[in-house]
Amino acid sequence: MPGMTTVVQPIVDTDPRSPAARLHALLDPQSMEPFGPDDGTEVRSACGLVDGNPVLAYCTDATQRGGALGATGAQRIIDTIQAAVRQRCPVIGIWHSGGAKLADGVESMDGVGRMFAAMTHASGLVPQISVVLGPAAGAAAYGPALTDIVVMSEAGRMFVTGPDVVRSVTGESVDMESLGGLRVHSRNSGVVHVPAKDDAEAFARARQLTSLLTAQGRVEMSLLDGGVDLGSFLPPESKRAYDVRPLVRGLVDAEPNFVELQPKWATNMVVGFGRLAGRTVGVLANNPLRKGGCLDSLSAEKASRFVRMCNSFGVPMVVIVDVPGYLPGARQEWEGVIRRGAKLLHAFAEAVVPRVTLVTRKSYGGAYIAMNSRSLGATAVFAWPQAEVAVMAAEAAAGVLYRKRLAAAPEEERAQLLAGFVAEVERESGGVTRALSLGVVDEVVAPGDSRRRIAQVLADAPASRGRRGNIPL
Repeated sequence: MPGMTTVVQPIVDTDPRSPAARLHALLDPQSMEPFGPDDGTEVRSACGLVDGNPVLAYCTDATQRGGALGATGAQRIIDTIQAAVRQRCPVIGIWHSGGAKLADGVESMDGVGRMFAAMTHASGLVPQISVVLGPAAGAAAYGPALTDIVVMSEAGRMFVTGPDVVRSVTGESVDMESLGGLRVHSRNSGVVHVPAKDDAEAFARARQLTSLLTAQGRVEMSLLDGGVDLGSFLPPESKRAYDVRPLVRGLVDAEPNFVELQPKWATNMVVGFGRLAGRTVGVLANNPLRKGGCLDSLSAEKASRFVRMCNSFGVPMVVIVDVPGYLPGARQEWEGVIRRGAKLLHAFAEAVVPRVTLVTRKSYGGAYIAMNSRSLGATAVFAWPQAEVAVMAAEAAAGVLYRKRLAAAPEEERAQLLAGFVAEVERESGGVTRALSLGVVDEVVAPGDSRRRIAQVLADAPASRGRRGNIPL
């Protein structure tokens, strides 16, 4: 009517699976702007903010043919990734897709192949985070696997071939959840880094990780409070198992606290991000609660990928060591502990970011080397007063070195004789005295002073960043 102003209400997509709804849920309120035309393509892209930091994001459209990807949709993802590389900002992918469009044949396969190449070329240049909220099959499974971090909700599913194909080829009867559900990929395969109960939690975790990798901050010594004595997290008995996670949470700042990756896979190794005196750090820690904290094939692989990711994005590392060695056994050899252990040696040796090692109780044998030793280029190595750095435990070493003399001694004298030999081994090669004299341990620090000393080293070390891609080891 004349004289009246017509207010045009924005069209709101009420389907929670739509790309618009999901991208709005991921990004800061009022920050989302379309990236590329809204032309009905099976992928939508947007630029926006996460905690005020610029990001690019793309989302497959689960409301169209189950989110199947054709060449056009793959190109939209390629364009988004390449723009993120040019702008040096993170790129977040939201996945709910049946994979490549069957009807498009080779054209769709060529498109997703070029998408894989774009992801690989961006690897290590900008953080790539995937959020899997529904079935992600075939190409839509390999896409997230090529990115740095995979977050998956309980509704997520990832598999190369679906249950029907598996049944027809192998005769196995499985459903989507048992084939590629959250439990499978967070506990058995290690594909999922961060499990979430629903879409909202998945987006919250993706945002948290994006902020930690994007706004890394710097060490502000004034932010360090007295905190707790880290030594209080160790049991009084030196050989008793304990969970290292409370110690890690005590090390990093309270807000945000430790964000663990792959918490249910290879649980004898703990990895994740937090802040120390305001600065983002990556933390690796042996966990004596699982397998006595021994390194094995899977934990070495888990740690090596994390080290490479930190190095790629310039995140300094803190390595908490309480390790009796590599887990022995035929199965470990068959599972490639040599090859996978070598990955960890390679990852630390090539890393250029500042990295501090703290030995809390023991560091023995080949695992001593692998856990960011001075010989692999650690920026600093600290040890608590009771720590032991040696080829093996003093009692085991004495048993080997003095085997003949112990065997020749009367049985009633062996215990006393062994105790003397153990004391001799401890004097010569155990504890930290020898390690200090050789320079492989820089300083013995008190547990209560550890946060301050580690933070000071990171504050003084020049910033650096690796130049290699973050291959999905």
